[in-house]
Amino acid sequence: MEKFVVTPKEDKTVTMTIRIDRALQEEYNNLSAKTNRSRNELITMALKYALDHMELKSK
Repeated sequence: MEKFVVTPKEDKTVTMTIRIDRALQEEYNNLSAKTNRSRNELITMALKYALDHMELKSK
C-alpha cells in the first residue's frame, strides 16, 4: 500500500488592507456578481494588469 504523503503548503499570498472609494467598491461588487468571480480575484487581476502595462515617466 502506498503512503499518503503530505508536504508543507507554500503560502504565496499576503493579506493587505486598503482604503478605496465606496463607489469603486460597488463597481467591484457588481462585476463580481456578473462574472461569478470574487472581488479579491478581480482586484488582484486589475493590479497585475496595471503593473504589467504601467509606464513610468521622469519629471
